[in-house]
Amino acid sequence: MIDGYGRTIDYVRISVTDRCNLRCVYCMPEEGVCSISHEEILRFGEIERVCQILAENGIQKIKLTGGEPLVRRRLPELAAALKQIPGIKSLTITTNGVLLEEMYDALADAGVDSVTISLDTLDEACSRRITRRDELNRTLEGISEALKYPEISLKINCVPLGIPEQDLCRVALLARNHRVHVRFIEMMPIGMGKEFHGVSEEELFGILGEKLPRFSPYVGEPLGNGPCHYYDVDGFSGKIGFISAVSHKFCGECNRIRLTSQGFLKTCLQYAAGRDLREV
Repeated sequence: MIDGYGRTIDYVRISVTDRCNLRCVYCMPEEGVCSISHEEILRFGEIERVCQILAENGIQKIKLTGGEPLVRRRLPELAAALKQIPGIKSLTITTNGVLLEEMYDALADAGVDSVTISLDTLDEACSRRITRRDELNRTLEGISEALKYPEISLKINCVPLGIPEQDLCRVALLARNHRVHVRFIEMMPIGMGKEFHGVSEEELFGILGEKLPRFSPYVGEPLGNGPCHYYDVDGFSGKIGFISAVSHKFCGECNRIRLTSQGFLKTCLQYAAGRDLREV
């Protein structure tokens, strides 16, 4: 599928719910947001039908997101059904990890290829400040469970907020002894993110370079479906990556579209343009 700018679009991110069990400061207000009713969100059968049509038009990769996707009941059943669609080569999930330990076995049985876990800090007090919840230990338990499945690629996403207690080097060190790729995502000036300055890729290099060994650009096979660029670090089992939408814009290489939990197809995260597929 080729868009109007000549880009190959082969990847769809699907929000299966707008609900979340955390209240991250850069994502939503402390009181949360007004949840849409269950009648308004896509049923699993509707998601499957949309994905079948998308696959017929060149979509090969699916990522399930939220909100927090694991709060959607019977999510492994949806994952298994999507993985069976002809033409779908990759099915991944992004989660905050709070419910992951108890669900990982079912996700593995469903054929999930890769799991990305959001983890902004390893400091308990800082985690409570960022997420407004006390769930860090459950996320770490989810990571420990994920490490038992080496056949499923594991990535950690961290959003630097520019606060020292976040200790970004400590998060990066998760890639030292495990085949885990730790990616640092620049804060995007949309939604609640407008209230935070964040940390640029250049600033991150300075912070990480003070305590980590030598970085060198990774030049092997692609490690994911998106715009992250990776680095090898001397002595590390995993990679360190950067997703820098602000300081290193990658719109020219964009390969994705997004489907909201209500069935609205967005051609770009930054803009409201799109089409209500449920209505169609």
